[in-house]
Amino acid sequence: MRLPRTRPRSLAGQLFAMQVVLVAAVVAGCAFFAYVSGSAQAEETATRQARAAALAVAGSPSVREAIRTPDPSAVLQPYAEQVRRDTGIAFVTIMDPDGVRWTHPDSGLIGDTFLGHTAQALRGETFTETYTGTLGPSIRVVTPVRDGGRITGLVSAGITVERVSTQVRDQLGALGLAAGGALALGGLGTYVVNARLRRHTHGMNAAELSRLHDYHQATLHAVREGLLMLDGRRRIALINDAGRELLGLAPGAVGRTVDELALPAPLTGALLDSDARVDELHLTADRVIVVNTRPVVGGERRGTVVTLRDHTELQALSGELDSERGFTQALRSQAHEAANRLHTVVSLIELGRVEEAVGFATAELELAQELTDRVVGAVAEPVLAALLLGKAAQANERGVELVLADDSLIDDGALPDGPAQRDLVTILGNLIDNAVEAASEAASGAPDRGAGSGHGARSVPGTGTDTGSTPVPVPVPVPAQRGSSRARVTVTALAVDGLLLLRVADTGAGIGPDDAADVFRRGWSTHGTGRGLGLALVRQAAHRNGGTVELDRGPDGGARFTVRLPLGDRTAKEGTA
Repeated sequence: MRLPRTRPRSLAGQLFAMQVVLVAAVVAGCAFFAYVSGSAQAEETATRQARAAALAVAGSPSVREAIRTPDPSAVLQPYAEQVRRDTGIAFVTIMDPDGVRWTHPDSGLIGDTFLGHTAQALRGETFTETYTGTLGPSIRVVTPVRDGGRITGLVSAGITVERVSTQVRDQLGALGLAAGGALALGGLGTYVVNARLRRHTHGMNAAELSRLHDYHQATLHAVREGLLMLDGRRRIALINDAGRELLGLAPGAVGRTVDELALPAPLTGALLDSDARVDELHLTADRVIVVNTRPVVGGERRGTVVTLRDHTELQALSGELDSERGFTQALRSQAHEAANRLHTVVSLIELGRVEEAVGFATAELELAQELTDRVVGAVAEPVLAALLLGKAAQANERGVELVLADDSLIDDGALPDGPAQRDLVTILGNLIDNAVEAASEAASGAPDRGAGSGHGARSVPGTGTDTGSTPVPVPVPVPAQRGSSRARVTVTALAVDGLLLLRVADTGAGIGPDDAADVFRRGWSTHGTGRGLGLALVRQAAHRNGGTVELDRGPDGGARFTVRLPLGDRTAKEGTA
């Protein structure tokens, strides 16, 4: 029967066991060191005590006088015992130079020979030795007694080894209590620290934490959305590769505050806000991003989690879809007008007025072909030519005349390494839409223009009647005439000297000097909320391709936007917007 696999101990448990063993080893080592040090210190103290007693007795005048008497023991024995009791040593033995004892703690041993070495003392030296005598092993000091120039006796004072060991054992007991207390305190502190660690690591062991870290790193680098984590002081605690790319940050961004990142002011404000943000659209220098923020709260504010989604391509596709819808509406209108013209031709034929029918149909074909020939002849780049023809049809539906300037010229293949085609559509399409909307509003008496997501497009007005019985011509490019009351947008597209110039001027009310600095800011519009993105995208696309956007007053009094883009190395990837 296979036993169930036991789960490894948690990281906190492993650290707790390791720290307990470490603390126990440290305490045991300290206790052993203290014991050895205490033993040596006790022996040294005993030696000093015995030496002091021996030298004091040997230097006492009364001892020298007693040695001169016929019975030195009668005087020296009481004296030696008094010294022994006062100093706390084990024995004080006074003897003659031959080693015969005059004193001893055991009076029955007086007169016997001293057990120990005396040769060094007889040479006038004081020495220390450990020797086993009548009282057992002892630490003793032997010193001579001098009377004049002669050695008349010897003094030995000592402390038994048993007494020294007893003192060490008494110290060891106190040391053991201290070591036990230190071990208990260290164990308690270790338990408290590891209990906190266990809560923070959720009881996971080292292998689980390592695996979680590996998954965490792999997820951060694999997810396509940008992930940004800010601490409580609004510093970057973590950012993945996608987040650095979307915000245009260098690899060393971790640890920097949001204010130091040089991000656009609205985006910086969103990251610093303490409230949650949901699906907010923001612009950076090169991208359109969707920002979501959520504060991390756990008893106190700990930071903010930010997710970033690249909305650049989706925004470009949305703009293209809006253009396609406009084109569709224009085609529907033209189909309706074509049906009216066809009915007119058929009616003329039925009335027998064949020549007039042929002339009317031929004139319509010439008008339609004139616009195509004019645009294609000046702008051989197919993307721009198609955009201009479509915008002309849209402009016509709004009663605006779209004019291609006479100096426009872009040869086919002039933009092989220049800006991405989608960026060109974004730039020129939004500028024409804005201009058409402004010119249309000015012609209809609207108070002002805005910088909405698109200005609207303007096309050449027709000349037919509401009944459809009279032919209505398709848009035709005509030269701009100053002072004309017709709503008009003039487009210049010129590629020369390694530079692509796109200029769009309108007959609208223009933009005041107070608003010129804010017109490219996202959200600036006179048309209410939800607008104000078109010109911001124009500036972003121009910046992405290394170009510039300028605003001034056109010859017809309206606004004139001029975009200059280098035609050298491609600065934007094909297909980005």
